[in-house]
Amino acid sequence: MNLPQSPTDLEPSREAALASRARGILLRRLADVVCLPTSRVNVFERAMTADLLVDMLREAEPAERKKVAARLSGMMEIPASLVGFLLRDEVDVAEELLINAAVLSDADLLDCARMTGLEHRRLIALLGGVSEVVCDVLIEFGEILVLECLLKNNDARFSTGGIEAVVALTRGDARLTSALLKRPELRPAHAYMLFWWADAETRNVILRRFAVSREILQDAASDIFAIAAEENWQDPVSRKALQFIERRQRSRLTSEDEAAKSLEDAVTGAQHGLTPEIAEEISYLSGIKPMIGVRIFADLGGEPIAVLCKATGLPKQAIRALWRGLKRSEVDGAGGPSPALERVMIVYDMIAVDRAQTVLRYWNWSMSSVLTPALVRAVRNDGEFTPGEYSDPEWAAMLTLSKDFDR
Repeated sequence: MNLPQSPTDLEPSREAALASRARGILLRRLADVVCLPTSRVNVFERAMTADLLVDMLREAEPAERKKVAARLSGMMEIPASLVGFLLRDEVDVAEELLINAAVLSDADLLDCARMTGLEHRRLIALLGGVSEVVCDVLIEFGEILVLECLLKNNDARFSTGGIEAVVALTRGDARLTSALLKRPELRPAHAYMLFWWADAETRNVILRRFAVSREILQDAASDIFAIAAEENWQDPVSRKALQFIERRQRSRLTSEDEAAKSLEDAVTGAQHGLTPEIAEEISYLSGIKPMIGVRIFADLGGEPIAVLCKATGLPKQAIRALWRGLKRSEVDGAGGPSPALERVMIVYDMIAVDRAQTVLRYWNWSMSSVLTPALVRAVRNDGEFTPGEYSDPEWAAMLTLSKDFDR
């Protein structure tokens, strides 16, 4: 039988009918050959058939490509040329593999994620056993719908860098926060950074779940403090770690200018107006970096003030003194107690001293120890305040002390 040399050799109506029928049958037969076991077809024959099938699929209708994808989904090893072509196809076709394929390699999924669109990436995020490297690439796109699916996927595995990138993204969209807090990969350092831009409910969850005791560390290092003191604290690495572990929160040193002044005295003076100088002094006496003090006093929620006071052994009245110094109202519009101040008081009562110290130490320590570039950008961006949002003392303190971010 002689094959026609060109489509013009057939009448138009007959051409369409025959092409449709012949193409469909041939596509099925080629797919069947690709799916044959290795006892029936060797690797080279399979590759040759796959190449021919890809060439035909380029001109096939979506419904035909979908059928081929469904036929191939049961294979344990789909030829690379076929799987790459079908995963880059429109969603209706690609989902036959993304939902039903017995095996898809990380290379296949990475190519699909990078070369397609949001809906393809959402389907990848729903797969069982999404690897760390695939998660990292999905996170790079910053698509909230995809990230929500990924965070809720208990079989997905996040790298440390991936979790940190999601933490940074929560600053721009709180929809991710609830699912993120349930991830087992989330660590205290991540949670304490998330705290700064979280709402009140999320902050309570973070303080209850991640404000842990340091008793085990303190017992393990109890004899090392004396050794470090004998060495005059010359080793900066051990000194920094011991500062995180030790029980005492307040500074052990005395200020040259205010040698006799206590933290209580500084807080009492602050209630008449929290100036940049007093804010820096309170930070110094509390054993924290000035920039952490700025963040604590500039925070609109107020919970960090409760953490600071509890960690340093200040009484509950100190919260009111700092509240007045920041020119924040102690009553609401109806003359009743301020809900914000009451919430801060509850946080003070809720958190134990040692756990409050852990939170404060993490805030202080993390500024130079555990922040990745993504988290640094998020924290810095979170600190880009506008004067109208804050009182004069807060804004002045931020302007004056912002140079100390890396101190």
